[in-house]
Amino acid sequence: MSTSKTIFITLILTVVTVFTSTKTAESARTFFVFGDSLVDNGNNNYLPTTARADSPPYGIDYPTHRPTGRFSNGFNLPDLISQHIGSEPTLPYLSPQLTGQRLLIGANFASAGIGILNDTGFQFVGILRMFEQFALFQQYQGRLSAEVGAAQAQRVVNGALVLMTLGGNDFVNNYFLTPVSARSRQFTIPQYCRYLISEYRKILMRLYELGGRRVLVTGTGPLGCVPAQLATRSRNGECVAELQRAVQIFNPLLVQMTRDLNSQLGSDVFVAVNAFQMNMNFITNPQTFGFVTSKIACCGQGRFNGIGLCTVASNLCPNRDTYAFWDPYHPSERALGFIVRDIFSGTSDIMTPMNLSTIMAIDSNLY
Repeated sequence: MSTSKTIFITLILTVVTVFTSTKTAESARTFFVFGDSLVDNGNNNYLPTTARADSPPYGIDYPTHRPTGRFSNGFNLPDLISQHIGSEPTLPYLSPQLTGQRLLIGANFASAGIGILNDTGFQFVGILRMFEQFALFQQYQGRLSAEVGAAQAQRVVNGALVLMTLGGNDFVNNYFLTPVSARSRQFTIPQYCRYLISEYRKILMRLYELGGRRVLVTGTGPLGCVPAQLATRSRNGECVAELQRAVQIFNPLLVQMTRDLNSQLGSDVFVAVNAFQMNMNFITNPQTFGFVTSKIACCGQGRFNGIGLCTVASNLCPNRDTYAFWDPYHPSERALGFIVRDIFSGTSDIMTPMNLSTIMAIDSNLY
């Protein structure tokens, strides 16, 4: 082949590659993430708080094999969703790398330790509570406007997919934190659940005011079945009934609240994600999903490896793929993969009113 012909073919391939990558970047959906440690991509690394995952063995299965601030052995829930929607992983909003065109990918505002209530997670000190996450979201929109113009910035925000994950800490790091907490003296469990929902409703409406138009709202997982609770509250490894009862009151109220909001807004803005059932599937039948256990955390100490934090001094399982839980509170990357599969293809009993595949199909005609 002649040199000139080789150069011509190389140029053609280069043009095709650039065009394809540009088209992919433009068509990839912007993604925003709000919430707690289940979805924090590393914001807490930049904050004066003890609620951090910035030391080994966190990140042991991440591509860099280093801790990233994710409470996972590898990727976390937002990462896996990003992969499915064809987008790059969202950067923590506090990351200095989130500049320029990277703003179009979206941003992660989540902060480990927070809850629906501002008094949740007080023991972790400098975390980003929801009103602070929203203040940063407003700041983000100003930065995006400076980058692409106000009109385009508004289109990007309105066309984005949003993930909101809250509630678990309001139980384990508030109401049930001590044998008798301030909130447990104030409310019975049903009263507390109704109060949480009323406050959560305000949060979701504020998100709508800030431009969120397609929001995945995850319910609370089976908190009574996580290794931390098995270690401290169960006798023989059975799920803790009181915590299970609480979240089974909370979650249906959340679904009804999102339905009411959608009816009020005249659009399916909020999509309720039944995280309780998604987790219970592999907690109840771990072997069916290829796990050797759903009771013992891969990384931890004490009973069920459920005591304390995951540190270099912890017991560490050799194969994270065979454990449903990575640490005393958080599912392993592989377990999260099953949750994301359900988010994309789940039936109406676990994704209300529709799953993410349907959302992506509908919205491809809108944005």
